[in-house]
Amino acid sequence: MRRLTSVFGGAAEPPKGGNPDSNTLISDTTTVICLDDYHSLDRTGRKEKGVTALDPRANDFDLMYEQVKAIKDGISVQKPIYNHVTGLLDPPELIKPPKILVIEGLHPMYDSRVRDLLDFSIYLDISNEVKFAWKIQRDMAERGHSLESIKASIEARKPDFEAYIDPQKQYADAVIEVLPTQLIPDDNEGKILRVRLIQKEGVKYFSPVYLFDEGSTISWIPCGRKLTCSYPGIKFFYGPESYKGNEVSVVEMDGQFDRLDELIYVESHLSNLSSKFYGEVTQQMLKHADFPGSNNGTGLFQTIVGLKIRDLFEQIVASRAETPVGATKA
Repeated sequence: MRRLTSVFGGAAEPPKGGNPDSNTLISDTTTVICLDDYHSLDRTGRKEKGVTALDPRANDFDLMYEQVKAIKDGISVQKPIYNHVTGLLDPPELIKPPKILVIEGLHPMYDSRVRDLLDFSIYLDISNEVKFAWKIQRDMAERGHSLESIKASIEARKPDFEAYIDPQKQYADAVIEVLPTQLIPDDNEGKILRVRLIQKEGVKYFSPVYLFDEGSTISWIPCGRKLTCSYPGIKFFYGPESYKGNEVSVVEMDGQFDRLDELIYVESHLSNLSSKFYGEVTQQMLKHADFPGSNNGTGLFQTIVGLKIRDLFEQIVASRAETPVGATKA
């Protein structure tokens, strides 16, 4: 999230002087709200009722809708806080309306009322194979968990994920899909990734990014004199597809960069980036080279989506400025 907000809203940090366990991030122009704060049950309550945080019954969607709408309408709210450290529901915090409001979490597109308030929506879709590989690396190497306990944890959440979380991607304007690489046969480490930026056609104020020639189907291996590639290399793809019943444009990157400064070569072949100047994508990637995913498609496509959100925001502001006062909604 910090990679996104750094592009269109500056460096977002926790509120100063408030609850140290707050999930909110604030910058000069942007406020990021974590929808976990609308859990209606604390950790103990969920355990007693036998539900997970993914289950809608453990969340207050009425309050979520009321407060997101209020903030969008320019009204401050007292937003609840779910404490991820203690698992308790802490006293609320004051949220003032920002220029750009970002909501993130498990259910941003689950409730149709909340969904209708969104100007643009993104879904991060990490495949089961990559999730499993990442969880093994983290929980076994760093936390000492057994392979059996990791598998059991994943399986326990799977029914709720498939029922309540995964279906939301059909509503997203952009999906960042993270998959195992196809460059290494039978790879199961999850270190080399194939990442797809799936962009819905026909979204107001949004023009999908494309590679070389808009609407064509392109497969491109950029490795050579202008881009250093160690094994297993890098491969790009671009083309039109159908996704969840919607026409989309897809840009895909498989592999990872050896040298971020050479990303400018790839950037020069991408169009509709909504950048302010030549090389802005590369500059942003170099600026946050220490962020996770900086050498692969997850970082690249998050940066590009950040540029698109900035452009979308500017277009919305400009359109409202052009609208006569008498024509605005009450």
